[in-house]
Order: sequence, then C-alpha cells, then structure tokens
Amino acid sequence: MKHMSGNMISRWTDFLISDWEKAERNRDEEFIDRNLSKIEVIKFWEKGWNTVFDTLKRLNEDDLMKTVRIRAEPHTVVESINRQLTHYAYHVGQIVFLSKHIKGKHWQTLSIPKGKSEDFNRTKFWK
Repeated sequence: MKHMSGNMISRWTDFLISDWEKAERNRDEEFIDRNLSKIEVIKFWEKGWNTVFDTLKRLNEDDLMKTVRIRAEPHTVVESINRQLTHYAYHVGQIVFLSKHIKGKHWQTLSIPKGKSEDFNRTKFWK
C-alpha cells in the first residue's frame, strides 16, 4: 500500500508538466516495514488515491492526447492512465491474495460467497 501511494503521489503530482518519476520519491523506502499504525497506512493510502482522482477531475478532452513522460518515455495521457490503472489493479490483486492467505478460514470474500451465486442471480439487482 505504501508503494502504491508513493507511486500515485509521484506520478499524478504535476501530471502534465513533469516526468512522472519525481526526484524526491524514495521508492525503496516504500517497501520497508515501518510498523505504521492502521490509521497512518490509511492516511497515506487516501493521500495517494486523492492525488489520482483530483488530477483526473482536472483533465479535459483536449488533454487526453497530450504527451507525458514516464521515466523519460513518452506516453499519451490515455496510455499513461491505462498504464497506471493496470499497475494499481496488479498490486491490489497482490494485496487481496496475501490478505486472503493470512486470514485463512476467517477471510470474508469481497464478492459473492462460494455457493451463493444462484441466490445472487435471483435478486432484483439483475432484473
């Protein structure tokens, strides 16, 4: 989560005007376990996502085909958004996988529980 947040803050700050990899980012530090409290982790996580969403809200149609640089490599804004969302989906999958492994039989599914899909299909949600 620290890595994702650090990535988000670096990449989405000054999105259209600077290389996405900021000099002040310490990527290696993001992988060191500092025993942060749950509140500290959530604050960092929310700061990252807020940076992403605030930037996306400011974009307009004319911005979408502009070129931005990620580690000096040119990408259109659309390509960069796709690149980042794929990156985040990958890491969220890792987080869910590890969380499920750690919680074991106490894991609560994030979607339809096993054996309940027929009940779900019969709900008014799908009608």
